[in-house]
Amino acid sequence: MVSVQFETTIERPVEVSGVGLHTGVPVKLRMVPAPAGTGIVFRRSDLDYFPIPASWKHVERVSYATSLMRSGVLISTTEHLLSTLYSFGIDNLWLEIDNLEVPILDGSGKPFVDLLREAGVRELRRKRRYLRMRRAVMVEDGQKRISILPDNAFRLTCDIDFPTPIGKQSIEMEVTAENYARELSPARTFGFEHELDQLREMGLIRGASLESAVCYTKQGVLNPEGLRFPDECCRHKALDLIGDLALIGRPLLGNVIAERAGHAMHTALVAKIMSDPSLYEIVTFDELAAA
Repeated sequence: MVSVQFETTIERPVEVSGVGLHTGVPVKLRMVPAPAGTGIVFRRSDLDYFPIPASWKHVERVSYATSLMRSGVLISTTEHLLSTLYSFGIDNLWLEIDNLEVPILDGSGKPFVDLLREAGVRELRRKRRYLRMRRAVMVEDGQKRISILPDNAFRLTCDIDFPTPIGKQSIEMEVTAENYARELSPARTFGFEHELDQLREMGLIRGASLESAVCYTKQGVLNPEGLRFPDECCRHKALDLIGDLALIGRPLLGNVIAERAGHAMHTALVAKIMSDPSLYEIVTFDELAAA
């Protein structure tokens, strides 16, 4: 259930450097406290701090990652970072970044969890406003579908179905900072050995390595340390899902059920919700408590 009454930001700036998963470019990311009402805003420090709000209105590409664009300025592979911020209830933050792609780091959300713990969380003097679903919504395409049902907490169920050795996996949980840090954040992005050449020909995964992704063969994984969870793929898909839902721009109260869904379907659900205000209501902690 909801327990946060006021908006939040971080206590102090923190930063990290790495490379982009798809571009391979070196990049530095700095998180800076922001005042109430700011939201989560990327600022391209290499382009006079040009702002790009982390909003569904700016979704540009959603094939192998979720990218945002405003006035021709791009921020790519946002989902792991936004997933962590959303799960930790960070409402306001400037994300200063000196290139076009968020660093992949180890391919999971855990480095961002560690950064947030270093930064600390601070409450602001403005009541937090939640988006609570009033009616069910669904997006589907063949056997792929994603739906959201009314709920007084943020819950999700994520099902995936890949060829062996991954197979069918499922996870169900209430999304809280503690649950996310323990159950989802360590789960890394993944790919398949037989697809690597094709992806590189498409100009993707130029920054990928076994230090930043799980690579599957038909027999198992290439990574020397193996998997962090037996169902690491499903946990990572749930992590991605949360990152795309963060583009709603407000903390969500609803039960999300994703079956074989991906970035395109996640963002289609967000756009469908936000295009029809009759589907949801905006409520404060006080209003939730009174209800």
